[in-house]
Amino acid sequence: MTAATREIWFVTGSQHLYGPEALKQVADNARAVVAGLNGGGKLTVPLVFKPVMTTSDDIRALCLEANGNPACAGLVLWMHTFSPAKMWIGGLTQLRKPFVHLHTQANRDLPWATIDMDFMNLNQAAHGDREGGFMHTRMRLERKVVVGHWQDAEVHDRLGAWFRAADGWADLQGAKFVRWGDNMRNVAVTDGDKVAAEIRFGYSVLSHGVTELADAVGQIGDAEAERLCGEYEHQYEVGKDLRAGGAKRSALVEQARIELGMRSFLKAGGYKGFTTNFEDLGALKQLPGLAVQRLMADGYGFGAEGDWKTCTLLRAMKTMARGLKGGTSWMEDYTYHLEAGKELVLGAHMLEVCPSIAAAKPTLEVHALGIGGKADPARLVFSAPPGRGLNAALMDLGNRFRLLVNEVDVVVPPALPKLPVARAVWKPLPDFKTACAAWIYAGGAHHSSFTQALTPEHLRDFATIAGIELVNVGPGTDIERLRQELRWNEIYYHLGQGLGRV
Repeated sequence: MTAATREIWFVTGSQHLYGPEALKQVADNARAVVAGLNGGGKLTVPLVFKPVMTTSDDIRALCLEANGNPACAGLVLWMHTFSPAKMWIGGLTQLRKPFVHLHTQANRDLPWATIDMDFMNLNQAAHGDREGGFMHTRMRLERKVVVGHWQDAEVHDRLGAWFRAADGWADLQGAKFVRWGDNMRNVAVTDGDKVAAEIRFGYSVLSHGVTELADAVGQIGDAEAERLCGEYEHQYEVGKDLRAGGAKRSALVEQARIELGMRSFLKAGGYKGFTTNFEDLGALKQLPGLAVQRLMADGYGFGAEGDWKTCTLLRAMKTMARGLKGGTSWMEDYTYHLEAGKELVLGAHMLEVCPSIAAAKPTLEVHALGIGGKADPARLVFSAPPGRGLNAALMDLGNRFRLLVNEVDVVVPPALPKLPVARAVWKPLPDFKTACAAWIYAGGAHHSSFTQALTPEHLRDFATIAGIELVNVGPGTDIERLRQELRWNEIYYHLGQGLGRV
């Protein structure tokens, strides 16, 4: 199932108390809401009208249908009239798709001069949705609540954020990710419980030896690799030494061969992302650099050093960010500038940063790499543009997964003539010392998914759908309050393991 075929269902609640004429009006109003939301330009997948729900049997049947339909990425629930919530128990106990509760009404303004009880009975989402909301809370159902008239721009924005999160979640269901080799030896945060992750997130992480990748790369002939090098010359700034006949052309051809081999392996296995490890390269002649960058640009998740959690998070974030301005990339907090009051973080890696975040046309270069023990690899070199962004990291804390988000202000970096890697430079919010302390107190990883396309709301909605903890560090963060919240969360998630939907 792809984003082009996914959809969200619009489900309206009512009851037979009001008669057939009122139910027809409810359905007509719901169709108008669906058309208006679809026409607002903020929904990434279509919103589909479903018949008005008036009985517990109909609700249960619809929820089971949603579960069994791979096209359905989630539901929007709205109680147009008073819909007794006990009717919804049978369906909601079975529902396995996420939902957002839209608290709105068909009319924006009340007709003060003519309003009567017929109008009141028809337009009573004010307490119909409260009845529904009570049951959602009583059943311990995680959901997003969006409040306001359905024509309001803010309502469209908030629903649009949830649609993107639901799309990213749907993309992970049944997804496969491949690890070529294991994670970097003795590193803690990149490891984790892949069984727990599959139970929680719905994807599987599978391991293949790097020898299998090397075999796939070995199947790529020189002519095929040279054709891809021709594409590179059109897309990037390529120096003379990498062009045909240049002194370093063979290094570029080898990276093209690696890219083609990786693509064939990923396509054959139906994988949506992958990890590599510079400690385990086998017969590969280079550490994959340019190849990884270009695969990320095409939407694949990636994690260096076997980091499968960041790989899968990156894939979800790339799915959520489709069509938005700004890029999304795998990232690492590499080193700091510690001038008092002007502290900065230099984010980079040896090679693997996605060109979707490039401020200008990347340059394609080959340089020595003092790690991995292989030949000099090709890579794209660029800087990220200034503007607001965020870093997100997913950690396995043993009894739960935590999604940690830090909002940042990306700045134009100083000249870096001797640093031939892709990079981003930012000021973490609310300030360097608070942000770094908060990240460390929260157990944040040194790898992250960096984006200038998504906002904290997208990640908050994703965490709600996934049922995982979210910790946001940004404007207004206070260290002592954050530490206390982390302590409360430990209790909540410990006790929450024993809470059912009752």
